Amino acid sequence: MGNKYAENVGLFKALADTNRLMIVDMLSCGELCACKILEKFHITQPTLSHHMKILCDCGLVSGRKEGKWTHYSLNNDKAQDLKNFLNSITTDKEDCICKEGECTCGKG
Repeated sequence: MGNKYAENVGLFKALADTNRLMIVDMLSCGELCACKILEKFHITQPTLSHHMKILCDCGLVSGRKEGKWTHYSLNNDKAQDLKNFLNSITTDKEDCICKEGECTCGKG
């Protein structure tokens, strides 16, 4: 039962930070060099690296090295999976978790 929830909790944890949400928003426009991301924030390069590691580890962002810089891009498939999951848990449906088993309280 909880597998689809466990699969997505890491994404929500990764997004539970203002800077990381802003980074995802920036990457929605396309690939960016870490230097360009760093220009938008008042943080150090090691702090940016920490945020990017979290976003990459959950699979939402991909990075590729080019010289001394890393270029980051949004994993659109993972982003779509997250959107689909969020939609599925916020929409009434026949296979909703609330409809599993029988109610024993007598109220429905």
